[in-house]
Amino acid sequence: MKSIDELTDVAGKRVLIRCDFNVPLKGEEITDDGRIRAALPTLTALRARGAKLVIMAHLGRPEGEANPKYSLAPVAKRLGELLGVPVALAADVVGASAQATVAALADGDVALLENVRFEPGEASKADAEREALAARYAGFGDIFVSDGFGVVHRKQASVYDVAKLLPAYAGYLVEREVTVLKKLTVHPERPYVVVLGGAKVADKLAVIDNLLAVADTLIIGGGMAYTFLKAEGLEVGRSLLDETKIAACAGYLEQAKATGKRILLPVDARVADPADIDFGGRVLNGEVAIVPTTAIPADKEAADIGPETAALYAAEIAAAKTVFWNGPMGISEIAELSAGTKAVAGALAGSAAFSVVGGGDSAAAVRAFGFDEASFGHISTGGGASLEFLEGKTLPGLAVLEEA
Repeated sequence: MKSIDELTDVAGKRVLIRCDFNVPLKGEEITDDGRIRAALPTLTALRARGAKLVIMAHLGRPEGEANPKYSLAPVAKRLGELLGVPVALAADVVGASAQATVAALADGDVALLENVRFEPGEASKADAEREALAARYAGFGDIFVSDGFGVVHRKQASVYDVAKLLPAYAGYLVEREVTVLKKLTVHPERPYVVVLGGAKVADKLAVIDNLLAVADTLIIGGGMAYTFLKAEGLEVGRSLLDETKIAACAGYLEQAKATGKRILLPVDARVADPADIDFGGRVLNGEVAIVPTTAIPADKEAADIGPETAALYAAEIAAAKTVFWNGPMGISEIAELSAGTKAVAGALAGSAAFSVVGGGDSAAAVRAFGFDEASFGHISTGGGASLEFLEGKTLPGLAVLEEA
């Protein structure tokens, strides 16, 4: 990939930049601005060289229709605060407002187009529809810079198609993400431990399949752990369970034994009545019990790893030289069910290993718990993209940059 370090003569030129500003909101308040801050090195460097910045980004899933709920207005405000300059927000994506906003830019100015997912062609499966929209995007720039790692696994107009129409470069964020993730797949320093959590085991099977050949130990937590426990013959009560993946999990457990790898599963769990778990942020009656995973009550849901498991996982992380973590150990947004995730984050923060937090909920949890981000080797901005990279998939947004 060509780096923006090669872009030394951009004064007066329009640089079209794809960022990932898909941030969590509470009303119009951004609750975690990590993805915006991650874009600052690229934006600051290009502004300092006198470029006119035209930023494309998305927020949520408006399904190809303009929806005020998903406006990038809060993002424009926060980005302006972080850059210390006004950020002009176009009222549309490629319409009259966008055209006028871009035309008014002076050297070093910054404009943000409205949510690209307001356009039905952005995520269309039809190549012609995406290409037509990308041609309109390309009219706003002389150069294209890809700096939204969280979307490089998407074959979308603002990620893939526009990169074929303009000279295309990787921003600092995309460069850093690729460099770090390659360290996890090519000769990682050992012992190499992978910590996987989250709700759905189906989302992680492909990465387990690939990482079993590379990692020394896989640590499993979150809702996905209970399909593995079921595969071991345990009863899991009303915990999350994917009946269709039990055989696959059993196969991975056997594969690990046969190849000398280790898969660690929870030995205890925090359980509650499913009816009492309020995803607004609490367990309604506060009744959370800690039980061995060999004795999960039939009427309870295991919703976080227990303290014995947390200590076991922390010790494994402490002994590692390389650690990749993706996915919470429980329902981390609920205080009574967040201790397991906090313990894993703390173990990584205190580890001497090269540690990578794989984006998404894990990255949000690190910041919500107040850990110093400098305590981690790298905090990825792309949960899905980082997993697909580790699965060995070709990511369209990276492939098009390599071709360029």
